[in-house]
Order: sequence, then structure tokens, then C-alpha cells
Amino acid sequence: MLKSELLYSSRWLSLHRIDHWDYVKRPHSDAAVGILAITDEQEIVLVEQFRIPMQKRVIELPAGLVGDEPEFADESLAESAGRELLEETGYAALSIKALLSSPTSSGMTSETTHLFWATGLKKVQAGGGVAGEDIFVHLIPVADLRHWLLAQEQGGKAVDSKIYAALAAANIRF
Repeated sequence: MLKSELLYSSRWLSLHRIDHWDYVKRPHSDAAVGILAITDEQEIVLVEQFRIPMQKRVIELPAGLVGDEPEFADESLAESAGRELLEETGYAALSIKALLSSPTSSGMTSETTHLFWATGLKKVQAGGGVAGEDIFVHLIPVADLRHWLLAQEQGGKAVDSKIYAALAAANIRF
């Protein structure tokens, strides 16, 4: 491992350099989780929120950082996935299984995204995220998903590719 040089640091991100390459890190986490949540009625649970870097609303899997807050520092990846699913959507899962792990954006960040499959869902609270998050929850029948996502894109929203990756990893056709 080559030593990195810290170029800049803020509360949420730091800019580093190794040799000739600049990249970003999060100060308290190198891992994120994303959750493919499917109800017993074969509906996928997706979230929508305005993403400042994109300057538009983005359709995503429920997701979040691992260990970024002191009270969650010792959580496992699966525990983080369950907590994020509950916070963002209001659904608790009976089962959370690992699907795949992949670099989030290997040329830009050291972060790895770990995708999970949540089943046995039960709505137990409102969802919508924590303070400052303006998350809207969508329940879309898996059979209608392709057309729904296309309509969202045509309406000016971005669709996160991790939705497609999680569905492929779970071998779910839509």
C-alpha cells in the first residue's frame, strides 16, 4: 500500500493523493450498504431524494453509510442494512442476505458498496430518513418496474444503476 497525502478535509469528505491520483474518502467510513427490498406482494421498495451533486431527484435502493456515526460504529454490514432500510422506508426485514460487494466508483473513491436482499418485510414506522433527509418511498410491482423506471428517467429523474445490479444478483427478472 502506498501512503496517501491529505489535500483537503471537510466534515463529510476528504481529498487524498497517491502518486499522481487524486481521490475522495469519507472521514468515518469506507463502506456503504444498499438494500434490495421486495415485499411479499412482489413490490420493490425504492427511495427518491434530491441529490445535490446531481442537481436532480434520484431513484435509488434504500442505502446508507456503515459506521459513520459513533453509535453505529460496531454494526455489521447486515445490521447497517437493516437499520438503513428501517430509517429510510419504515420497513423491518425478517431476512437480510448479502448479494454482492463492489467498488462504488473505483476511480474516484475508496468506498465499497455492499448490496443486500431484504425479504419478509413489515411496515413498522413512517420512514422518510433522518433529519435533513427528504426521502420519498415508492412501492413498485416488480412486473412494472422496467416501464416505471423509464418513465422516471423521461420525467427528468436519475435512476441509480445499483437497482439493476441488485436485481441481477438476486436473479430477479423484470
